[in-house]
Amino acid sequence: MKITIFGSGYVGLVTGACLAQVGNHVVCVDIDEDKVARLRQGEVPIHEPGLDAIIAETAANGRLVFTTDAAAGVAHGQLQMIAVGTPPDEDGSADLSHVLAVARTIGQHITDYRVIITKSTVPVGTADRVRDAVAESLAERGVTIDYDIASNPEFLKEGAAVGDFTKPDRIIVGCDSDRAETLLRELYMPFNRNRDRVLVMDIRSAELSKYAANAMLATKISFMNEIATLAERVGADIEQVRIGIGADPRIGFHFIYPGIGYGGSCFPKDVRALASTARAVGLQPALLDAVEQRNFAQKHVLFDKLNQHFEGQMAGRTIALWGLAFKPDTDDMREAPSRVLMEALWAVGARVQAHDPVANAECRRIYGERADLQLSDDPYTALDGADALVVCTEWREFRSPDFADISRRLRAPVIFDGRNIYDPQRLTEEGIRYYCIGRQQ
Repeated sequence: MKITIFGSGYVGLVTGACLAQVGNHVVCVDIDEDKVARLRQGEVPIHEPGLDAIIAETAANGRLVFTTDAAAGVAHGQLQMIAVGTPPDEDGSADLSHVLAVARTIGQHITDYRVIITKSTVPVGTADRVRDAVAESLAERGVTIDYDIASNPEFLKEGAAVGDFTKPDRIIVGCDSDRAETLLRELYMPFNRNRDRVLVMDIRSAELSKYAANAMLATKISFMNEIATLAERVGADIEQVRIGIGADPRIGFHFIYPGIGYGGSCFPKDVRALASTARAVGLQPALLDAVEQRNFAQKHVLFDKLNQHFEGQMAGRTIALWGLAFKPDTDDMREAPSRVLMEALWAVGARVQAHDPVANAECRRIYGERADLQLSDDPYTALDGADALVVCTEWREFRSPDFADISRRLRAPVIFDGRNIYDPQRLTEEGIRYYCIGRQQ
């Protein structure tokens, strides 16, 4: 099949590469000339396990092409996927300007039937606005051309996106046309062989499903963080509580790990956008607001623990950070808890020595060169002369460290673990003062 994808960001690249890998011919269109040039040279701008190899393979055999030529992109694919960004506006609602700009571009250039698919995470009703934008462009041209609109939201986890795309739990298709449904079923047939994972529904339900899924997962995280705070106050161990409730199959173990809040490009933005959608139709989203408020508070927990430990004497301290990305296996630092912590430390005159397996460059891009930030390529070098170690991201290489070496390098042996990856008893035996989330200190 011939497919065009507008947007070569996270969703567009993963979608394009995986569709090309199974034999489709994919053109990715992006307005960023520098990004397109780098992609043509084999430079992938995001860290996603396995993606580089797929892009290299499919680009080399000509099944994946990158271009800035929108007209060529519209001419190429019968399926036109919109995978551009939907950043939050000031009120938290999703900014659809890029989505609608692509829709108008498609309307300006189509010459025969196309299925126009929203792959970006968009509010309920966006497909209607895309349909109208295309119709307006066609009216300006004075032509009538048949087209269909569909919603096909992505469910990709950063750090596991290739596997999520190629072995999906479900493939949601929102459409109101048998022709569009047939084409989308054909598109996903290679990923849908051992059982039918395609769930066809009306467009608005498909749009809401994506937001509802992310909001549900964010709610589980915020709920566990609230219970973790309670556990600290009443003398319970949140890790034992987690196991106790996770054993209930109605709850399960996914997304009930306490920590220092969720980040990234999806959960924060989508919870706010869904709340904005609710307000727009006269509904007060009390639960969604509470999820967001709990997450905001949770991102400040580590600083509060540090400040209390040092009795408010933070100026001049040096704090070592392990982990900058919002989660393992990605270099994404958007709304990462590490950023909240670092900025709070700088505000009181502390220095940061940080290490992340892949996000150091992203951190340098965000903050530039500054005297109170030192980025280290080695996790243990980041400890040298620091007053404490803080674990912000649960990368595998941090799970079984050399505690004796940590103690030798730190000015005093103290660890603040924002992800509960260490055993409190083991650290006590090592002579390390240990602070974590939802457990007795």
